[in-house]
Formats: sequence, structure tokens, C-alpha cells
Amino acid sequence: MDFLIHWSNVIFKPIIDLGAAPIMLIVLTLIAWAVGVNFFHALEGGIKLAIALTGISSIINLLTNAFQPAVVAFVKATGLHLGTTDLGWAPLATITWGSPYTLFFLLIIVIVNIIMLTLKVTDTLDVDIFDIWHLSFTALLAIYFGANLLTASILIIFIGVLKIINSDLMKPTFNDLLDNWDNPMTSTHLNYMMNPIIMVFNKIFDVVFPWLDKYDFDAAKLNEKIGFWGSRFAIGVYLGIFIGLLGRQPIGNIFTLAFTAATCLELFSIIGSWFIASVEPLSQGITDFATKHLNGRVFNIGLDWPFIAGRAEVWAACNVMAPIMLLEALVLPGNTILPLGGIIGMGVAPALLIVTRGRLLRMIIIGAIELPLFLWAGTLSAPFVTKTALKIAPKMVPAHALISSSTKEGPIEQFLAILLGKGQAGDMKMLMFFALAIVAYTLVFLWYRHEMLKRNTEYAKQGFKVNPDVMLKDKAAAK
Repeated sequence: MDFLIHWSNVIFKPIIDLGAAPIMLIVLTLIAWAVGVNFFHALEGGIKLAIALTGISSIINLLTNAFQPAVVAFVKATGLHLGTTDLGWAPLATITWGSPYTLFFLLIIVIVNIIMLTLKVTDTLDVDIFDIWHLSFTALLAIYFGANLLTASILIIFIGVLKIINSDLMKPTFNDLLDNWDNPMTSTHLNYMMNPIIMVFNKIFDVVFPWLDKYDFDAAKLNEKIGFWGSRFAIGVYLGIFIGLLGRQPIGNIFTLAFTAATCLELFSIIGSWFIASVEPLSQGITDFATKHLNGRVFNIGLDWPFIAGRAEVWAACNVMAPIMLLEALVLPGNTILPLGGIIGMGVAPALLIVTRGRLLRMIIIGAIELPLFLWAGTLSAPFVTKTALKIAPKMVPAHALISSSTKEGPIEQFLAILLGKGQAGDMKMLMFFALAIVAYTLVFLWYRHEMLKRNTEYAKQGFKVNPDVMLKDKAAAK
């Protein structure tokens, strides 16, 4: 095991130290070149992807920083203090990548993906290697609470396999939402492992509240009817004003917040299209390679989530859920985290979009129901995050404070890690709870898989091109 950890560091560390955008430039370029794309054409796609990632990151930071003063002012006005500081996802990624085990876990998941492709268990080639830190965080959390390296590795291999299978299941829905049935993109991001839980609530809505969809807010359709007042710009203005009023900001600050939010929502749409352009060389290269050597087998390209960022529903839901999360944090029993760095719920909204297919009211209501899971996970993981940060980057940690993230991806997986760790540390009750939880986690995922296969079969019936591997073979089951 130590030998593998050493060599995974030797192989990957020089690349990882470059950062997310350069990593994806190198990975996308080399893979496209390897399947026969002209080097400079492959490099063009890699550069476009690096630019897209940099743009998305910059806009998220702009939006988060714009919201924070209003949120802080609201908290001060209420006089409430919560002891865990929310730093957002970026510092947690830095902390996680500071562990030598993260590169070891990356090597494991790369091997798992290759095996799955070889055995035709998946058609997704996961190129989003930077975001392996989400799985690594889960494993390191388990180890912190008492698990050994072997069981922590088995846990993330299990989650990683389901995550890659899920990327195949989601592919037709991504095509539908992008209105582009020829693109090769899907996502292996961990935030989509919330899909099964969201699907449960979505089915409840289908049965109990189907009438709610009549009042749904479709930004695209409204824009067709009333022009500017239903556009992304306008949505940003409305939500910026709301946040500004909630934080009792001066009128000048409210205007600034409104215009900043409007700008960000429009830029998200533009940058989202860059992701599509960036993978075109790789897509064509894989198609040509598969046609020549693999009897035309279709491959998906697993990317980070922001290629779907052009959907206005993502940002509308995020902005509405921001004050909801803040209010929930103030009253939620057992919560110690004050949402700041994670106030824009990037770990929440993309999965909501996929399961509901953009029905905004469902996204907001289901999101409000699941937000406590993220707050509790952030609270429970705070001692681990703080202790690790003090070793790797002590300047991140405020004096006499705990740090965490309020919308860290994979809250359910974090609960599993904590149960496993405490169980292996000798708490038999926690070990029993872990066994029950992993069974429930698996069963809910299998049910969710069945529901997504039915959805994909319906897409095929409507005449859309759908890979047979993501369709129900049993026609009776699709009825």
C-alpha cells in the first residue's frame, strides 16, 4: 500500500500542483491526441476547457463575494452567532489535495474507470480528475474517525463505481437540457449522487402535488412571452434586490448586488457554451477511434458539472435557496455552521436540475428540504477539516474557530464515512448503523437507476438517439 501511495505521488503530484485549469488542459489534450486528433486541434480544446473552468470559478467567486456583505449584515442584525466558519469549497479542495493519500485515491479511481470501460460496465471516460478530491475527502474523513486505509479505499471504490454508472444514466437528460443530442458530455461530479434522494421527493410531488407544476416558473418560456422581464438579466436583478433587502443594505449596495447578480447569471450561460466547444475535438477523435477499432462503440466524456451552467434554473434556484439556507442554519438543531463561503449552493442545485428537469418550484422546495443534510454534514466534518487545515495551511483557520463548508458535495457519503470510522474505532452501534445505511444507500440507488432507465426509454420512444446501455431492455418494465 505504501508503495502505491509513493508512486501515485510521483506520477500525479507535479501535475496536480498546477491547479484545476492546467490539469484539465493537459488531460483533455493528451487524451484527444492519444485517440488520433491533430495535436494542435487537441490543444485548442484543452485551452478552451481551461478557460471555461477559470471563467466559471471567477464568476462564482464574484457572486459569492457580492452576497457575503449582505449575509453578514443580516446575521449581525439578528445577533446570532454560529461557531463554525464556512470557507466554501475551494479551501477544502486545497486541504484535501494537501494529503498524499489523495493522489493514491486518484490512482485507484483511474484504474477502476479503466476496468469498467474494458468490461463495458460503463461508457463514460472520466476526465474530471481534479474533482477526485470529493471522494478523497470522504475517505480521509472515515480515516479521521477511525477507519483504516483499506476499508476507506473500499468505500470510495464502491461510491466511485456508482458515481460513474450514474453518469451514464444522466447522459440523455443532459442532452435534453442542453437541447443538443450529439454532444458527448456527461458528469461524474459527486454532487449528482444526491440524485436518488431528490428522486424520492420528486416522486412524492408527482403523486401528492402534481398541480404545483402549473405555477412553475420557466425562465426561457417567460422570456419568449415578455422579453427582458423574464430574462436571466432580470432574474439576477430580482434576486439581487431580494438579498440586498434581506441584509438591510443601502440603496447603492442593493443596485450593485442586483446588477452583479444579473451579470453573473448571463455570463454563466455564455461560459457554459465554452465547455461544449472545448470537447468537440475529443468527441470527434473518440468517435473516429471507436468506429475504426471498437465497432463504433459510443463513449461519454465525464466532466465537471458547469457545462450545464447555461440553464437559468440553476442560478435562480441557488439564489433563492441562499436566504433559505441562512434562515435554516439559524434554527436547525445540531447545526453550528454559518453559511458564507458556500452560500451559493453549487453542491445542491445541479442535481436538482437533472432530477426535476428544470422545474424551478420543485428545485427550490426539494432543495430547501435537503439543505439541512449539507449543514449537518458540514458541522460533523468541521473538527476533521480544522485539524487537517492546521497541519497543511494553518493561515486558513481563524483563531479559536472551527472551519468547514455549508454546501460541500456528498453529504450522504460523509455520513457513511463517519459511521464507518466510528464503527471501526470500536463503536459497534455505529458499525451496525453503517451496515444498515450502506444497504439503504444501495437500494435507493438501484430504485433511482430503474427510474432513470424508464426515463431514458421514453427519450428513445420520442425518437432521440439514446445509447441502448442506458435504456430498459424489458419493455414491460418501462410501462
